[in-house]
Parts: sequence; C-alpha cells; structure tokens
Amino acid sequence: MTSTQSPRSHSAVGDLSEALKEAIQEVHQQAQDTEFMRSFLKRQLSLDQYKLVMSSLYFVYDALEEEIERNKNHPGYAPVYFPAELHRKAALEHDLEYFYGPQWRQEIPCPKATRKYVDRLHYVGQQMPEILVAHAYTRYLGDLSGGQVLKRIPQKVLQLPTSGEGLAFFTFDDVSSPTKFKQLYRAHMNAMKWMTAPKEG
Repeated sequence: MTSTQSPRSHSAVGDLSEALKEAIQEVHQQAQDTEFMRSFLKRQLSLDQYKLVMSSLYFVYDALEEEIERNKNHPGYAPVYFPAELHRKAALEHDLEYFYGPQWRQEIPCPKATRKYVDRLHYVGQQMPEILVAHAYTRYLGDLSGGQVLKRIPQKVLQLPTSGEGLAFFTFDDVSSPTKFKQLYRAHMNAMKWMTAPKEG
C-alpha cells in the first residue's frame, strides 16, 4: 500500500485499534513477565539465546507474511497491507545468515511452542482471515515500539557491529517516523468496517 492519507474512522465500529490494544494487554504483560524477557531487560543475554529468538521469529514472520500475501486483497486485511514498510522476513534472513552462515536454513531450530504458533497463523490465514489483522497489529506495531528500545540491548551486550549486522530485524528503512506511521496504521484499521473487533481465541 502506498497511500499516506489517513482514512476517516467508521463511526459505527469505534476504534478497532483501541479494542485490540485493550484485548492484548494481559497477553503483553504475560510476555513481559517471562524469564527470558526479565533476563533480556536486565541485559543478561547470551549469543545462543539471541540466535534462538531470531530463529523463532523467522518462522513466525515467514508464516505470518505468507498468510498476509494470501489475504492482501481480503477486505479484512487489505487496508493495513504495508509490505515495504513492515515485513520482517527478509530482514531476519540477513540476520540469520550473519549468525549461522550461508547454510542457516539447515541449522536454525524451531521450538515446539513456535511451531504451534506457526500452525495457528496458517489456520487463521486460511480459515479466519479477518483475524489476521490482530496478529499483524500485535507483532508489527510492537516491533516499531518496544523493538526500537530492545535493539540496543543485544547490540551492546553481544558487541554487535555498529554497522548493523545481526540487527536488521529492528531496522525499518521505509518508516521515517515510527510514531507517525503507527498513527497511519491505526487510522487504516479504524476505517475497516467491523461491527465489533475480531477476537482471537
């Protein structure tokens, strides 16, 4: 999507973005309270841990973006289709090649929990595409927000190159202002003609 104009919110549906934000607050807090995240925020991070996280994220975004492409013209997703600005698969491929080398596809692990989430994403994309926006909103806007702060931790703790190798996942070259882009994204969400916010369960 190339439009930079924010559509007007559909008055009958309210703010879908606010409904989703409220719905995922508890899940977000649970994610922040995991042992890994507590250690990460304390800057207690090993290279192996970081590589595992990047590997898991690759499988997640590979599945998410496959389903986004499948549904890019679906009325329940098309308004928030911003592949150039948001998609992370290619960035993760660069990071994984940096950490694992040219044969990274044969080496990266996919934990059981990640596989379960990947299967869910494929199910949603193929059977319940109207819910795909909830997954995209949670992941991409989270990356644009907290991800920019989290980027500094592995860069410093793991002494990654200042040129950005191993950190492409956190870099959004086509988003000049994360704040303005998030406002645009939410405006497009709020213009979607939902009577109620989609629920994931």
